[in-house]
Amino acid sequence: MSTPLSADRLLKALRDEGHHVVEHRSWRTNNRNHKGPWGPTHGVMIHHTVSAGTASSVELCYNGHSALPGPLCHGVIDKAGTVHLVANGRANHAGLGDGDVLQAVIAERAPLPPDNEADTDGNRYFFGFEAVNLGDGKDPWPDVQLLAIERAAAAVCRAYDWSARSVIGHLEWQPGKVDPRGFTMTSMRTRIGARLDRDPDGPAEPETPKPPAKPTKPPVVKPKPTPKPVAYEPFPGSSFFAVGRNSPVVTAMGKRLVAEGCGRYNVGPGPAWSTADRNSYAAWQRKCGYSGDAADGIPGKASWDRLKVPNV
Repeated sequence: MSTPLSADRLLKALRDEGHHVVEHRSWRTNNRNHKGPWGPTHGVMIHHTVSAGTASSVELCYNGHSALPGPLCHGVIDKAGTVHLVANGRANHAGLGDGDVLQAVIAERAPLPPDNEADTDGNRYFFGFEAVNLGDGKDPWPDVQLLAIERAAAAVCRAYDWSARSVIGHLEWQPGKVDPRGFTMTSMRTRIGARLDRDPDGPAEPETPKPPAKPTKPPVVKPKPTPKPVAYEPFPGSSFFAVGRNSPVVTAMGKRLVAEGCGRYNVGPGPAWSTADRNSYAAWQRKCGYSGDAADGIPGKASWDRLKVPNV
């Protein structure tokens, strides 16, 4: 069992890896532990913030927003490569994801299975780092920021004696997510793996480069199996969502609403359509930009298609 790192151990691990770390406000006591368990910890998850600017992004991740209370990660990595610690404990960054992916991370097994389910609480099991980037595929990733992501993930892996296979992207965990966008997690895990193979306390690299090695035959790379496409539940029609309806589709919808930060459940979600389901869906409609009668909590096709409910 991997006991969560204390605030002091996390801070030391990052600094030992060569990080410039900023301790933001009361990060040591900023967490969501009152909402659920934190630990055992099994991996590191990488995100992008969908925001610009260091100060505003750090505050957003520390406080959260109206649809999703903070903290939204453990550390924010800005474009200059600085890590801003914003939380110690459970954080709202991973949401519900695929339990098969979690088992692969625990076993450090590759390749990862497709993330086609949202049935497991990732906030309990993963450290999360948000990197400041708009996530539009155009916002650049400076080399110093990519190096900081590599170092942050390696620092946590080194503290637990994990390999780079314990590091995943949000897009590999939760259906419908695309972050981090702009580099591949395969390339990042390769960088992290190379760093973990180096001794951080060993001698510095020589200033003059070594002579190039003799060319070798390139390794034979077997093609990766094509993952099965994710199947989403088709819109069943607004009349489906009525008092007395009992269906696994309602449960799957509720889990996606919770994952999007729109859950309004005291207990659940469950298969029976309820007022809590309607209130939760109304919150999702408002998040999609609807208001007034258009945010009445009864699913419509446009908002349903955007929710991407996994096929049951």
